[in-house]
This record gives sequence, structure tokens and C-alpha cells, in this order.
Amino acid sequence: MDENQQSNINFIPCVKWVKQGIAKSNPEKVQLTKEELAEIINETKSKLQIAEEKEGGPSEETSMPVDDEFSLEKYDEEADTEENPLGIAALAELPNEADANFDDSDDSDKEDDLIKKDDNLVLVGRVEGDAGVLEVYVYNESEGSLYVHHDFLLPAFPLAIEWLDHEPGQAPGNYCAIGSMNPVIDIWDLDIINCLEPAYSLGQPAKRKKNQPHIGHKDAVLALSWNKNFHHILASGSADNLVMLWDIDQCEPSVIIKSFLKQVQCMEWHKLEAQTLLAGSSDKTARVFDCRNPETHQTWVLKGEAEKVYWNPLEPFVFFAGTDNGFVQCFDCRKGELWEIEAHSEEISGLVISSQCPGMLLTTSSDGLLKTWDFKDKDKPILVHEKDLKLGKVLSLDISPNSPFTVAAGGDKKSNNFKVLDLLSIDTVKHVFGSRELTQLVTAEESMNG
Repeated sequence: MDENQQSNINFIPCVKWVKQGIAKSNPEKVQLTKEELAEIINETKSKLQIAEEKEGGPSEETSMPVDDEFSLEKYDEEADTEENPLGIAALAELPNEADANFDDSDDSDKEDDLIKKDDNLVLVGRVEGDAGVLEVYVYNESEGSLYVHHDFLLPAFPLAIEWLDHEPGQAPGNYCAIGSMNPVIDIWDLDIINCLEPAYSLGQPAKRKKNQPHIGHKDAVLALSWNKNFHHILASGSADNLVMLWDIDQCEPSVIIKSFLKQVQCMEWHKLEAQTLLAGSSDKTARVFDCRNPETHQTWVLKGEAEKVYWNPLEPFVFFAGTDNGFVQCFDCRKGELWEIEAHSEEISGLVISSQCPGMLLTTSSDGLLKTWDFKDKDKPILVHEKDLKLGKVLSLDISPNSPFTVAAGGDKKSNNFKVLDLLSIDTVKHVFGSRELTQLVTAEESMNG
């Protein structure tokens, strides 16, 4: 990919909300000495040079067309992810003199760094040029404010984001797991600013010279889901066709599921049943696993490749699936398919069901539209409103856990590709849902704790 093509790349493949009150009010800052920064810059340059010499030129990953989404070259078992230049090329352009990149003084207003109890974090995975970045936005609904608080430079293009609170041997915290074109899953501590390395990682490539065994996936990680009832369990789906259930305390997969014939693109743990995992694949199936015995599972055939799956939080046996040809299907695990609709003309890129407003379904697509549907007490969803978000192709969608009508969406329009939207600002949506009685979902863990 030439320099002009790279300069035109700026898109957001994944977004994730974080509940209010989770983040530290005053995140810690990593302070680098001039010598440490110089060492990092020089080490990065050296790795980039070695990687390019080994490949005989720029790496295949940096020259991959953007629209070649998920059609990835297989990673070699012995590939050394530490030498992957993707996402760090910008550092190689920095001069050797660390003085140009380090300032002993800190003139920023410390109040700008404070996170209030009524602030939400919005995690945004961005691909810009040949770099992957995790941006941590702060959103305050009452103030109407939205800004980037801090960010992390990633070693590979982000494809999936999941929030979790677990790190081995530590008290519950504020972390973000990143699935990317790299088979290794990195977990970043969101309460640390200027951090250059993840808090910990899941998986490792094989290295014969070091007698290091392969652990984890062998291809890109396309989907992640954290088990909110068993906090040490993270599920991942990959282009290697596998589902892995990671024991975070051991940093290794405790269960490997091999039921899918093609890449696993989406998944979600059940809201109430801690052992039940829903996953979808490009083999045009959605499957529900009881992870105590994952060999036996339920399978449903879809109208196309599974792009998104989502449990209905208010009906425990019901889930929705969105496909690459624009269909949304609804299934009852006891009865089979309940209905299907052709929701969009192109692939479903976002699908969420409100856990607080009964019957509210939201879908987005690469056609650029956000659609709001009402499926409460109806045989099929009724379209309430459709809105062109003007983000180009819409690639990602998530709904706020604290505000039932606030959503975040990301797209591929370089000049405008991220938006937070209050759906009640749309008259037709407010008319249908504004007076509907809201509910509050109780998780299995909360129920057990009384």
C-alpha cells in the first residue's frame, strides 16, 4: 500500500461503552525518562528494519487492502509478534534525539484528566494509516461533553473490543481486551495513561529456537465476549475457525471448541446462564453451547454468514442474528426460528437490543443507516425510524449501559467516522419509546448475591 493510500485510511471497526463509576477518577500516568523514550524509539526502529529485511520489503500486513476484511493470510506458528511492524511505523519516523519527544514540564490542566462518577468511557478502536489505536473517550450526558481522554498505540489493527475487570492476582479493575489481526489477545489497563505495553496478553506464538510452545489462536481474533458471571473467563472467536474459552488466571485456554467449519465472527455469553455461549460463523450457522459440555450444542442455519449475534436480555431463550446479506433473524432455543426480516440492503454491522427499553432493536449496516425497530408484542419488528449517520459505511455500534437511548457508532468516512447519538432527539423514536416503562436487567451474579 503506497503512502497516499495509507493517508486516506481512517475507520472505526469496533466501539464499546464502559459503565459509569468504573474508571479511576484520577488515572495513573506513566512517566518516561528521556533515556527510556530514546531506547523505545531505537528498539522499535530496529525491529521494523529487521522485519522488513526478513520479508524483503514492507510486511504483507501493511500492504493488505482495507476492503479485504478478514480475508487474512495465515499466521505461521513461529511468527514472532514482537517483530510485527503494523501499528508502530509512526514511531520509526521519530528522531533519535529524545529531547524532541519528551518534555519535563506538564502544563496541562490536571482537571482535564479527572473522570467524574457520571462520566462514561467509550472505547474506540481506530485504524489510521498503517497504525492501530485504542482511543478512550469520556462522555458526560448531562453536560453534553465528548472528548478523547487518552489513547494506546496498538501492535495490530483492532477488530474486536471487550471490557472486563479481571487481571490475574489483582483486585477488580478497568481493562480492555483487544482482538486484532494478531492471534494474541492484548489486555490494556484503562486506568493508566501513556502506557506502551498491555497489562497482560492471552496466547503466544511458537518459537523453536527458544523452545516456546504455541498457545492460543493461529489467526486473527474476530470476536470477544467476557463472562460477567465468571470473571476469569473470556471467550474468543477467530479466523482459524475456533472458539476458545480462556482461563485468565492461568493465561491459557481451558476449552477449545472446534464445531465451526469457517471463521467465527461474533459471540455473546448469555446474560443470566453463566455456562451458555452463543456464537456465529461465516459457515452460515449460529450455535448455542453449554460450555460444561460443549460437544453437544444447538445449531441454527442462517440466511447468510453470521456478522452479529445478540441475546434478547428480556427473554432468556431468544436470540437475534444479523447476516452479511442484510437479514436479521430471531430464534427461540425451544421452538426454532420465530421470524426474519431483510433489515438492510448490505451486511449487518451492528445489532443491539435494549436491556432497559422492552422491544427496542437497533441495527446498522455498511449501507450507512441506523434503523430503530419495535418488536414488542409483534410477530415481526416494525420499522420506527431510519437515519443516515453520515459516517460512510457504518462498521460498529454499541448502546450505553447507563442511558437506554444513547448509542455510539463508528464508520469509515475519514472526515467524520465516530458519533454518539441520543435517540430521543428523533421525534418518531421518542413518540414510540419515550413513554415505555423501562426495566433493569439483573445478572446471575447479582441474583445470587441477593
